[in-house]
Amino acid sequence: MHDQQTVTSMQGPGVPDAQPPAWSAPVNPFAPPAAPQPSYGDPVPPPPIAPDGPGQVPYGYPGTYGSPGGYGYPGGGYPYAGMHPLPSNGMGTTGLVLGIISAGVFCLWPVAIVLGVLALIFGLIGRGKAQRGEATNGGQALAGTICGAAGIVLGFAMLAFVIATR
Repeated sequence: MHDQQTVTSMQGPGVPDAQPPAWSAPVNPFAPPAAPQPSYGDPVPPPPIAPDGPGQVPYGYPGTYGSPGGYGYPGGGYPYAGMHPLPSNGMGTTGLVLGIISAGVFCLWPVAIVLGVLALIFGLIGRGKAQRGEATNGGQALAGTICGAAGIVLGFAMLAFVIATR
């Protein structure tokens, strides 16, 4: 776009011949490149490694290389230096999901009571893990415990309603 002439820069009657600006000088397409360009199929060198190690693993779990099944890490082997194991947030999340479902389906009182008890158990286990520092979702675990208790109460209330209306 910048190399094209505009209406005011075009030659016409009474306009002297203008020289193109220096930045629009033609480029020789047959000139060799300034630096050798890598071609397709050339081997790619490995990326540089920092002085303090390879850094954080972008995907997966830490310590996934090495001998399988050892030292409590997924995939086995030793973890990278300075890396902590990933938090185990599954119990708290499971408690929250089961608690929400049990509170939502209280009309199906047997299902609500069973899911509420499971949510209560998973929520308390998740809360314990969060207090020990093994998990980071203590609030979710507490919410799962509360929703599970609400599901149990609503399930028993529905049971009482069903018995009272017979």
